[in-house]
Amino acid sequence: MKQLSTVMDPELFVDIVSLGLIYDVKVTGKKIKVTMTLTTPGCLLAPEIDRLVREVLKPLGNYEIELELVWEPAWSKDRMSEEAKLQLGMI
Repeated sequence: MKQLSTVMDPELFVDIVSLGLIYDVKVTGKKIKVTMTLTTPGCLLAPEIDRLVREVLKPLGNYEIELELVWEPAWSKDRMSEEAKLQLGMI
């Protein structure tokens, strides 16, 4: 999660962990599986976010990196940290 918190959403300029986009991270053997979502299903930046996630996880070692993009449960602003809401002027 620490590595993932360095990935900034290219539109919102808030990290994807604080935005609540990361649902789960599992490390099994030499595999890292990240289950995540995006703020909207049609997000045009999905390939860029995928690339950024893989890029920050690569230095952790010789792991196979699997990203699972899910839409259930649907993302909502309730998943955001208080800091992210403050940064985006929501509180």
